[in-house]
Formats: sequence, structure tokens, C-alpha cells
Amino acid sequence: MHVIAYGAHASDQPLEPIRITRRAPGADDVQIAIDYCGICHSDLHQVRSEWEGTRFPCVPGHEIVGRVTAVGEHVKGFKAGDLVGVGCIVDSCKHCADCDAGLENYCNGMIGTYNFATPDEPGWTLGGYSQQIVVHARYVLRVRHPQAQLAAVAPLLCAGITTYSPLRHWGAGPGKKVGVVGIGGLGHMGIKLAHAMGAHVVAFTTSESKREAALALGADEVVVSRDANAMAAHRLSFDFILNTVAAPHELDAFLVLLKRDGTLGLVGAPATAHPSPNVFNLIMKRRAIAGSMIGGIAETQEMLDFCAEHGIVADIELIRADQINESYERMLKGDVKYRFVIDNATLA
Repeated sequence: MHVIAYGAHASDQPLEPIRITRRAPGADDVQIAIDYCGICHSDLHQVRSEWEGTRFPCVPGHEIVGRVTAVGEHVKGFKAGDLVGVGCIVDSCKHCADCDAGLENYCNGMIGTYNFATPDEPGWTLGGYSQQIVVHARYVLRVRHPQAQLAAVAPLLCAGITTYSPLRHWGAGPGKKVGVVGIGGLGHMGIKLAHAMGAHVVAFTTSESKREAALALGADEVVVSRDANAMAAHRLSFDFILNTVAAPHELDAFLVLLKRDGTLGLVGAPATAHPSPNVFNLIMKRRAIAGSMIGGIAETQEMLDFCAEHGIVADIELIRADQINESYERMLKGDVKYRFVIDNATLA
């Protein structure tokens, strides 16, 4: 099946319309007409080979929402017309300890939605900047939001689960003080989710101009991280701090804000490493630095259901396909509140 997509033929070339091939649905597959696809900062990293190993042509996109158009004979949970989503995972080994635990995101055989080796043509996965996609039913998610919110649901498939999973894992909730570093595509979701979970939420930003926006997202307090006195006022008070910043920076300023046994969770993925922290900021209070990568399929469904129940969607700017390259440049400048989403109807 040939469909229109937007992809790049080399790391120094813009994305442009291309034709790609999707496999015919197998017995366990779901075929999806893609209505919207969010743009993630990792799309830009991958297209520009900043993480190395990019295969070309590269068709990014792992924040996919749309409608089921066909299902294989073994598929029981979905039918034509259902509103569904596909996130960062389209396959895994299905039999390791991680898969058995519902943590397919940590499976050594996990296959990402784009740029991962696959038997399908052309030999690697092609993502959601396209008209259709075919995915094994295990990795398809049910969307329970109203159809009118579908575009704003798309970023939940990456930004939503990337922040939801560590917040749940490290116990964000009533009686807990949670920090969110960065108020961008990931950070704005982290604030919304931590607030909905019942935590006391403190947003950290380098810019005073973002204070009102952070409060509107659900932050109880906002701290400008360049203000040493404001930072010092929060020393030894946080149970968990979620760091969403995707650029190298000093971590010690946030480590000292943690209580004993507090954790600084990293979900931003900078192209180069953070400076090494002062080990005494860890050992003196048994603090930890940890990482988290998206979430398993069951937890991603849990996140979508939680967001539907609490009326949570991303704050987005809807764009046409021919605005993708421009949106990449704007994303680099931080010129978006807070996530770009492609209207895939404009691919044709």
C-alpha cells in the first residue's frame, strides 16, 4: 500500500513529500488512517543525525492519533472507526521479563515507531508524518477523549507518557512536593499531570516571563532558577524533581533541593552529556539521579485514560504539513506553546 508522507533524504536536507509503502495488515494488525501527528524534539534530533544512526529516507513521528480502517482476523479489541493512538513503540520481543511486566519500552528488542530495523520495506520503520500506518494490535492504544480534542491528544503519546511514567513511579500525589524543571513540550505536561495527581507542584524556569503561564498550567509556585535566593528557599524540601530540559546543564542546583532519599528524574535527552554532579550532593542525603524513558503499553493506556478523566490535553499549535520545516526552526528557538501538531489531512 503506497501512501504520502513527509520525510528527509539526508540530514542536511529539508523534509518534503515522499511516497512510502505500508505493509498489508496481517492477522494481528490494525490499519490506521492518521488524522494528526505531534512533532517531538527527538524528531529533529533524528532527522538531523544528531543522535547518529539515522536511516534515510527518514519519516519521523511517534505521536499518532487517528481512526481504525481495518483489522486483522485475530484482532478482538478494535474495529473500524475506533479512535486510536500509536506512540513510540510498534513492536518488541513479547516474551522477555520486561515485556511480561508490561515494560516494552525497556525491552532489548523494542522497535520504535521510526528509524528502527524492521522486515518491512524499506528495512526500517517509518513514522507518523504519513497518511496511514499499520501496527500490531498490542501496541495500539484506545483514545477516549472527545473527537474535537484529537489533535491535542497526539502529544500525550510521547510528552504525556514521558512525564506521567516517572511521576507515577516516584509517587507524585497528595502530600508530596514535586518540582518540574523546564516549561516546554515536556514540562507543560509534567505540570498538568503532577497537579492532577494531587502533588504540590513547583515549576522551575530560567525566565520570569513564564511565571503566569506556569501558574495557569497548574503550578502552585514558580521559581526562577537563576535567582539564588529563591532556589535556596526550597533546599531540602522536594520529594521528587522531574527535569525535562533537553540541553546540558548543572544538576547540582536541583540536587540540593531534594529531601533525604529524594530523586532527580531526568527525561530530557540532550545531544551531549550533563556536567558530572558533585557526589557529596548525592551521598550526604542518600539522594538519587534517575532516568525514565516513555512507558510501557499498559501504562500509556493508563495515562490516556487518566488524561481523559481529568480533561487533560496538550497545549498545541496545529500546522500544515508544508510548515514542518519552519516548525523545526521555531522549536529550536522555543517559539511554540507548547507542542506542534501536524494536520495529516494536509499531506495530500
